[in-house]
Amino acid sequence: MAEYDVLTIGNAIVDIIARCDDAFLQAEEVQKGGMTLIDAGRAEHLYGRMGPAIETSGGSAGNTVAGLVSLGGNGAYIGKVSNDQLGAIFAHDIRSLGVKFETQPLEGFPPTARCMVLVTPDGERSMSTYLGACVELGPEDIDAEIVASAKITYFEGYLWDPPRAKEAIVAAAKIAHDNGRKVAMTLSDSFCVHRYRAEFLDLMRQGTVDITFANEAEALALYETEDLDVALNGLAADSKAFAIVTRSEKGCVVVEGDKRIAVPALTVPHVVDTTGAGDLFASGFLRGHTLGLSHEKSARLGVAAAGHIIGQIGPRPQSPLEGLAEVKAAFVG
Repeated sequence: MAEYDVLTIGNAIVDIIARCDDAFLQAEEVQKGGMTLIDAGRAEHLYGRMGPAIETSGGSAGNTVAGLVSLGGNGAYIGKVSNDQLGAIFAHDIRSLGVKFETQPLEGFPPTARCMVLVTPDGERSMSTYLGACVELGPEDIDAEIVASAKITYFEGYLWDPPRAKEAIVAAAKIAHDNGRKVAMTLSDSFCVHRYRAEFLDLMRQGTVDITFANEAEALALYETEDLDVALNGLAADSKAFAIVTRSEKGCVVVEGDKRIAVPALTVPHVVDTTGAGDLFASGFLRGHTLGLSHEKSARLGVAAAGHIIGQIGPRPQSPLEGLAEVKAAFVG
């Protein structure tokens, strides 16, 4: 049986990325810097109003496994697409990276999910997501053999929006733990945390999740505080294993019991697009962790991967990350 470093489970989404100014966001009533769920009609409207766009396979967990394999890891992915043009694009893209993806596509309605990503001149991304076929992900899509053979099963908090996906995650976590494996979760965004705060805390406190990834805003939202130390202490108390909080240009902090490991961010000459920064941080950290590296070295790998991705358009590496100087330095730094 093949062994995978990381299996990621997420919303299989095709990203449609275009540049715009703040005036466009205001005119179209798009929430800047967040992710808003939209219906099919709204998706068609925004698509018609956007400027020239790049279409690429995306989704938070999909981006993370793409980054992982770009760093030399071995990854698998579970996510639901429809048997349509965008579904074929998603499947082709992720398989071409060497990621194992065998989730059975949906026949008929709803179509494959898509996310309109609007990037403003400051590099901030504002996302409007039509979940489409993602809402059909359920326990029957969980491949027990793959979960059992993955060192870490990692899922995105966005999956708490489609109701049956919750059942799928709980089933996957049980399989993982029954086979001595770990489960990791990313909180996805602060709006998602506000919707499911109690459920996320239960996942951590009940041991369904071992490792939690959050950015600073998500961590503060989870503990309903404006004091980062309070949030870090909460994460330390509630995490079965440990947690990681990213802080943009301030780097990140790993919390494990009484330990606090702070790692600075890299200097990025020009921020082009912050899409996927958190996803790629997770790629680097998980790659280091599955190699048995220390939390500090794993975090440095995460910082290097995130720093690289915000210097380009789109959330997927355009060249192998394992060959980058800053990544090599993180392995030995």
